[in-house]
Amino acid sequence: MSDDFRLFAPSESTEFGHTVADALGVDLDPHHEQTFADGEHEMRSEVNVRGRDVFVVQPLYADPGVSVNDKLCRLLFLLGALNDAAAKRVTAVVPYLCYQRKDRKTKPRGSVTTRYLGGLFKSVGVDRVLSMDVHNLAVFQNSFPTVAEHLEARPLFVEEIAGQIDDDDEVVVVSPDEGGVKRASKFAKGLSAKLGRKASTAFVEKIRNESSESVSGGRLVGPADGRVAVIVDDLVSTAGTLTQAAAACDQKGAETVVAAATHGLFCGEAPQRIADSPMDTLFIMNTVEPFRLEGTAAEEKLSICDAAPRFAEAIRAIHTEASVSALNEV
Repeated sequence: MSDDFRLFAPSESTEFGHTVADALGVDLDPHHEQTFADGEHEMRSEVNVRGRDVFVVQPLYADPGVSVNDKLCRLLFLLGALNDAAAKRVTAVVPYLCYQRKDRKTKPRGSVTTRYLGGLFKSVGVDRVLSMDVHNLAVFQNSFPTVAEHLEARPLFVEEIAGQIDDDDEVVVVSPDEGGVKRASKFAKGLSAKLGRKASTAFVEKIRNESSESVSGGRLVGPADGRVAVIVDDLVSTAGTLTQAAAACDQKGAETVVAAATHGLFCGEAPQRIADSPMDTLFIMNTVEPFRLEGTAAEEKLSICDAAPRFAEAIRAIHTEASVSALNEV
């Protein structure tokens, strides 16, 4: 990378940041951070960023040591300090974006936190936000007044899953609900190209109780009997939707059930649900550390793909004014 490039990662994200830096062939740049006695936080660069192209890596999810709000504030403070220090361009690299599922009003006087988040990034002078598999791409692009760059995990998942499918296996790519049919169709297209034969598509009917906001799974619409069923989604939270889809595939006669979900939050009953599910393997990215599954039976079903080299490619593309969207083509 050129001399006008700087790469930072706050302390809670240094592991992922170092992996990105290694893929770029650079070191993370040093910065100062301090938590005061009253809980307030200070962030600043310890190197000159004037006129530089600056990137800050910080996945925004809660872990046992730091809340999502703490991570968000620390990221915003560092981004603002870099902008004030006359960086030429500031890019927030956010592998997992918090508050993205609250993208519309579902009740009177409800909040739309995705839009508010976009305003926060804009307020500290961010030029670009780079994220992976956001919940709603159109909302992401429209809610961020900055340039919203988007990466897809699909090419990595396709590569990984295709390598584990036998030559004589028939494959169906399954969306766990009607809303993800387009994602499943795109995944099936990439998998078909990789396998050299057509992968079918299907979806699971999902019934939502508006009063309780609970969701129950229904029947599988499409073929599954004797096939490898590949369920695809953007994230796993409580795993209710995902495991209901796996059960529907199993009931329809799928020979093997695997799933690919980019971000693994694994909240609430997720560990037990995954352990009890007929799903054989769950592929996730390391955009969120799966700490909630540590030491559980569900952990044995995990296969973790490394997203850091993909973010390194995107950072290189942004820095050299190349296309980020081209990286999403399979």
